[in-house]
Amino acid sequence: MSNRIEQIREKLTAALSPVSLEIEDDSHLHAGHAGARGGGHYTVHIVSTAFEGKAPLARHRQVYAALEDMMQQEIHALSIKASTP
Repeated sequence: MSNRIEQIREKLTAALSPVSLEIEDDSHLHAGHAGARGGGHYTVHIVSTAFEGKAPLARHRQVYAALEDMMQQEIHALSIKASTP
């Protein structure tokens, strides 16, 4: 699982150059949930100047775009808190 967190960190860093980035693995909270068999459940707290002037939905789309290839299997659920410095 820590490998997934590192992959998420690398992709978000490359795409959004965050000032601050915290990634939490919440998968243990969803044990037994149908989606828990495949990808994990994560919470991302990201602060980036790339979000300046953008609505929350646009910020979330930027995060999803950066993680697009992981969203198919490695990530089942993603909670995003995206803000500017």
